[in-house]
Amino acid sequence: MAAESRTAHAETFGTVTLTSPDKVLYPEVGLTKHDLAQYDARIAASMLPYVARRPISLVRCPEGLGGPRFFQRHATKGMADAIKQVRVPGGETDRPYLYIEDADGLFALTQIGTLEIHDWGVSVDKLESPDRLVLDLDPDEALDFGMLRSAAREVRDLLAELGLTGFLKATGGKGVHVVAPLTPRAGWPEIRAFARALADTLVERAPDRYTANPLKRTRTGKIFIDYLRNGRGSSAICNYSPRAKAGAPVATPLRWTELARLQSGAPYTVETLPRRLAGLKDDPWEGFFDTAQTITARARKALGLV
Repeated sequence: MAAESRTAHAETFGTVTLTSPDKVLYPEVGLTKHDLAQYDARIAASMLPYVARRPISLVRCPEGLGGPRFFQRHATKGMADAIKQVRVPGGETDRPYLYIEDADGLFALTQIGTLEIHDWGVSVDKLESPDRLVLDLDPDEALDFGMLRSAAREVRDLLAELGLTGFLKATGGKGVHVVAPLTPRAGWPEIRAFARALADTLVERAPDRYTANPLKRTRTGKIFIDYLRNGRGSSAICNYSPRAKAGAPVATPLRWTELARLQSGAPYTVETLPRRLAGLKDDPWEGFFDTAQTITARARKALGLV
């Protein structure tokens, strides 16, 4: 979907008016707001199944990567109609939260300088029943990336021991995520407890390689197994979302067969990811939405959960 019209000061993508389209958002590579909207258009069909109708949190940099940035979870005045609102009973505030439904929503987020989109792990239709479990493998920067590759395999294999299929994502940052889709039945407390038990099990098996302690001083020479993304209101970077980092890296779903060649958590960028998608014959996460699995009593018992 190309811009329908363009002037020196604005252009239109879908139903969204993009102001200051030539504003540079990523100075190191010269990517503008227009370029980011073009990226949205090219990846929308791949991204929307993973982000549409899900509560989202945003990292916004309205003046670009070199300017102020802030984290946003709630609706504010002046947002385009394509950015929808949902109330979350029992949230930390009565103010509505955000979600999108279509490509216009992506364009509207770009219009307000959004450089990262994170989702909560639930749909707006089942706010109390997570439909995915995420383990974020966050390595000490000094670690060889080969250790992270091994860790991803260990997490995948542990999930398999428990009857769960995991999918691999390069986060666009330092690490990777292993994501297990879930049939949305269990509530937040059960999912968080299970994720914590997974992290603790990995630490017990290899305390020299892993930590489940979020304090940075405990991570030296280790990989932090971040289970905290599975709490109510917590979030994880969406598939195909750009990151607010130099070079415009992108969170990218990968096949497990690609892990052996992976050299960093940021193998693709806003500029290179569309070429990857154009060359793929199918979704790297083929079967993700058809994987019907739950956390069973056997799996909970295996991790020491009553």
